[in-house]
Amino acid sequence: MVSTTNLVAPLFDRVAALYDLDIVQRYTYRIEQNHVMTKLRELRPTRILDVGCGTGLLTTRMLDELSPAEIYGCDLSEGMLAKAEARSAQVNWLHGRSEDLPLPDASVDAVTCTESFHFYDKPAALAEFHRVLAPGGHAVIAMINPRLVPAQRILNWQAFGQAGWPSPREMRRLLIGAGFHDIRQSRVPRPGGPLIPNYVWVAAR
Repeated sequence: MVSTTNLVAPLFDRVAALYDLDIVQRYTYRIEQNHVMTKLRELRPTRILDVGCGTGLLTTRMLDELSPAEIYGCDLSEGMLAKAEARSAQVNWLHGRSEDLPLPDASVDAVTCTESFHFYDKPAALAEFHRVLAPGGHAVIAMINPRLVPAQRILNWQAFGQAGWPSPREMRRLLIGAGFHDIRQSRVPRPGGPLIPNYVWVAAR
């Protein structure tokens, strides 16, 4: 995952070896990834940037199932990227921060971000997503959006104070503030209950 802090990237460097375990992926990430793939099939982008790509499992799945003309995976963790690079040489792997993406303006049709957005400087990251998207492109963001402040605090405590989870209302406000429109949210059915729901957000540039 991409992180703006000095603590999170080294943490994911250390856990990179365990990240691909089937039990971790099955119960933590795969359900949301399936929803992201459904949205991408509807949008049919030809150039994709996967921000917070980790070890590249979802990025290479996009490559295999969607056959985009160009695909990029970006992460701040060198340990994660090392595993991603070993997974596929067909993806353009990038080392960089979500708040300073190493791509030119209007260079992709879709920016995806799955379960890493909570680590970012959110206004800065969304401004970068908007910048690298071509007009008519889409941001597709999957994350937990707790409805109540106590749930947000519990999640933040579990992440050692290095993350922040916006509520659905706050997430919509952030997207609008970054210049996105036609904002849609889809609930992801997974454990967590109504107070800690998961959503996939799709917003147009």
